[in-house]
Amino acid sequence: MGRQKLLLQMEGGQPLIRLSVERVLAAGLDETIVVLGREAEAVGGALGGLPVRTVVNARYAEGQSTSLHAGLDALSGGIDAAVIALGDQPLPDPGLIQRLVALFRETHRPIVVPRYLDGRGNPVLFAASLFEELRAVTGDRGGRAVIARDAQRVAELPVDRRMPPDIDTWDDYRTVVGDAIQ
Repeated sequence: MGRQKLLLQMEGGQPLIRLSVERVLAAGLDETIVVLGREAEAVGGALGGLPVRTVVNARYAEGQSTSLHAGLDALSGGIDAAVIALGDQPLPDPGLIQRLVALFRETHRPIVVPRYLDGRGNPVLFAASLFEELRAVTGDRGGRAVIARDAQRVAELPVDRRMPPDIDTWDDYRTVVGDAIQ
């Protein structure tokens, strides 16, 4: 996009990253860790006053897996699972995150993914038992291969709507914000 997309203004003038993180915080998880990469200082500054812990991924240019590793390495010990959400997906539903956690507790499956009308999406819950497997992911990939490895360990949460969009292009941005931002 030619600039740091996480700092793009959304409705209400909030940066994309702040809106995304506020939605995750609204789910009431025990702890929220935000992995910062490109322009870490500016992106971290956009989160001022939020009850989050930030960690800088100095290797962000090597791909998405390095951010995944940095986040996993920053987790407190003794947790059961982590919900991985994307900073460039500004509409994570706090209720959906809560339902992912509830389904994890109900099924005891180590992976819980939302199944939108148009396919599997984010955020995704991974049990602590899979953290080492996630740490083995390399390059510009996240946990998709870990999810695909064994269907028996995946619980799907049906979601009766389309997947929230990522903002990867200017067209994506215009679609999400509409005419509210010019």
